[in-house]
Amino acid sequence: MSEPPRFDRGHTDDLMSFLTASPSPYHAVAGSAERLEKAGFRQVVETDAWDGTTGGKYVLRGGAIVAWYVPEGAAPHTPFRIVGAHTDSPNLRVKPLPDTGAHGWRQVAVEIYGGPLLNSWLDRDLGLAGRVTLRDGSTRLVNVDRPLLRVPQLAIHLDRSVSAEGLKLDKQRHLQPVWGLGNDVRDGDLIAFVEETAGLAAGEVTGWDLMVHSVEPPAYLGRDKDLVAGPRMDNLLSVHAGVAALSAVSVGNLPSIPVLAAFDHEENGSQSDTGADGPLLGSVLERSVFARGGSYEDRARAFASTVCLSSDTGHAVHPNYAERHDPTHHPRVNGGPILKVNVNNRYATDGSGRAVFAAACEKAGVPFQSFVSNNSMPCGTTIGPITAARHGIKTVDIGAAILSMHSARELCGADDPHLLANALVAFLEG
Repeated sequence: MSEPPRFDRGHTDDLMSFLTASPSPYHAVAGSAERLEKAGFRQVVETDAWDGTTGGKYVLRGGAIVAWYVPEGAAPHTPFRIVGAHTDSPNLRVKPLPDTGAHGWRQVAVEIYGGPLLNSWLDRDLGLAGRVTLRDGSTRLVNVDRPLLRVPQLAIHLDRSVSAEGLKLDKQRHLQPVWGLGNDVRDGDLIAFVEETAGLAAGEVTGWDLMVHSVEPPAYLGRDKDLVAGPRMDNLLSVHAGVAALSAVSVGNLPSIPVLAAFDHEENGSQSDTGADGPLLGSVLERSVFARGGSYEDRARAFASTVCLSSDTGHAVHPNYAERHDPTHHPRVNGGPILKVNVNNRYATDGSGRAVFAAACEKAGVPFQSFVSNNSMPCGTTIGPITAARHGIKTVDIGAAILSMHSARELCGADDPHLLANALVAFLEG
């Protein structure tokens, strides 16, 4: 029998606040940690010795967070139930020598991160956010959340071919935003501005991981406000749902240890110390086993019964491009989370994994849909296959259906965020 849902449209309201407060992966994990702290979780430091105490714990590393709850009576070989997601989104990131310009314009040199829809960044008011590293080795989050930069599009009068041939953008020449006027481009101006804005002393910043973001806030859209438009839904929608679900788990008599693993760098291959193809998740899970007095045998037993739901956004059927989708699989927004299947292992889902997700949705009273790519189109991928292969654990790829994936501003159904979160709670509770 299904249980009453934990979340409703109030969850979607909160998601919109989370998107606004998370212009970078570093802000997303800081906000996630703050929410987990309010739910009783406590940070553990990787350089400290860990103990086998029960309760909620989390590890922060750069733009990644792993959180878990050890219930009373958990044995060293108790399996894990993991929700996996990623914190990064395609965007424009500041280069090591950012100060540039020409013809009286002051510009910022940026590099393309991931696979953004480049045209979606044109003529949009952009802020600047991320992480700076100080001389003493500490880090500070910065967020200039006001119109600061803009990538101006070329007027049609200067490129008449655009109507017939379409917009063609050179990633090096056409995506550098302007942020002021002047002929005297000086090295260090941008970072000096960041220092001043953040209240830091001049010359205090020695390293930076900065990126641009649209300052237009998320909003309900449509006649009935049944849609949500906003930035970075791929994949902060899943991160937010995972944090909410882990915080809402009923901790009594849990048969497994619920885990949230939100990684960085999914959009460019996951190969980093904070990516899904790095050692972070495996290290946390193993240390949890060993801290509870477990052996390698206990670790192997726990991993053998562990299941991961890799939650990432997926493609809703597009009304203007329906032929790009598989003709018998048309996921719709507000139709519930999607189960992603690809027999060539671009997604990790198999039949037994489908059964696990179906059981969670049934328990939560949540409908779900299936997604498979059109055979004539290449299929994207997620952290799912990486997680399955690296750790040898059963993994199921799921997510919420959206439009405009990889745009500076994406579109989802207003009900899908809380439907996904309710399914994740039921899964984590086993």
